[in-house]
Amino acid sequence: MQTGHGKRLYINEVSTRDGFQMESRFIPTDDKVAFIDRLSDLGYAKIEVTSFTSAKAIPALRDGEAVMQRIARRAGVVYTALVPNARGAERALESRIEEFNIVMSTSETHNLANLKMTREQSFRQLSEVIRLAQSAKVPVNVSLSCVFGCPMEGEVPMDGVLDWIDRFTQLGVQGITLCDTTGMAYPTQVQDICATVLARQPALDFTAHFHNTRSMGLVNTIAAVEAGIIRFDMSLGGIGGCPYAPGATGNVATEDVTHMLACMGYETGLSLEGLIAAAAQLEQLVEHALPAQVSRAGPRLTRHEPPQDFPTIVSRAHERETLEVQP
Repeated sequence: MQTGHGKRLYINEVSTRDGFQMESRFIPTDDKVAFIDRLSDLGYAKIEVTSFTSAKAIPALRDGEAVMQRIARRAGVVYTALVPNARGAERALESRIEEFNIVMSTSETHNLANLKMTREQSFRQLSEVIRLAQSAKVPVNVSLSCVFGCPMEGEVPMDGVLDWIDRFTQLGVQGITLCDTTGMAYPTQVQDICATVLARQPALDFTAHFHNTRSMGLVNTIAAVEAGIIRFDMSLGGIGGCPYAPGATGNVATEDVTHMLACMGYETGLSLEGLIAAAAQLEQLVEHALPAQVSRAGPRLTRHEPPQDFPTIVSRAHERETLEVQP
């Protein structure tokens, strides 16, 4: 396995949308704004701020407009949000959105369970959203769910994934996110799919989005990097998940993946110290422990004091050594 040698990767934070939508506790608007402003100073390429779905569908993000309008925009950071339909597009544009993130599944069963529509119905609806975005000169990214497998259908054929990518490319979108919605991906599969789509549509910005349901999120990230992917979605603390994915857990944790990439010589532009501090604040906001590891254990070279009786241990070891070398 090759190391990064300074190769630049671009990290997108999704905890404030993908994460918050799964929390039972409503995070107050003021707290959301303050938290996003903190994240904006840490070196992210993109932050998915919220979702412009209906308040009934996702009550945890019912303050989407207020949050998007009140955050402090930082140069170099793209502020995106999930936009499901034409009404959501209008709300997003009024809130000065900088990118539309639209979502559909490559699995028919998952799309029906999640979006209550067939894939063709979703595509027609999203085509209208894309037209609205293009008329406002706002770029569009398409997040394709279940690219690496569906919890109800099993394997998702590669040909079908490629066909949806081609169809959205023909509509003029700027990027595609390959979503491991349910944590079913494995490294050789990730390498194959990522290498194939990069060769097929080299002009698109591809992003990888992994969940850690089966503890393969980190190794899948490395597989995607080695295939040529340079953009990644992550969630601080590892919060998030899909409500229509039985047994699914959260996204790969930003601090865990960033720590691993830094150890391997990749450059993410992120402050690991800042991520760990922000994770502590996030834990207070959600009022439960986070699944991430590095925010608890610290970086690999974190030093700890020896036991209190260490001087005595050393002294006794020296005494034994002296006795052992006496004639």
